[in-house]
Amino acid sequence: MRQVNIQDAKSTLARLVEAALAGEQVVITRAGKPAVQLVPYRQPGRKRKLGTLEGRMRIAEDFDAPLPDTALI
Repeated sequence: MRQVNIQDAKSTLARLVEAALAGEQVVITRAGKPAVQLVPYRQPGRKRKLGTLEGRMRIAEDFDAPLPDTALI
């Protein structure tokens, strides 16, 4: 993990971005304490389509039945 103070980060931002894109963990510190982490932006995945498991799953009839007292420890 690379830690860089905020002043050095200002002058080496392009290199830090390249390091983060290459998979390196880059943490920018302020007064010696971690402040932010530089991570690559990831495009959101495609939206999930609801109902794709319709008819493929079966839920037991007693799914929401009360638990026995021995299970409630």
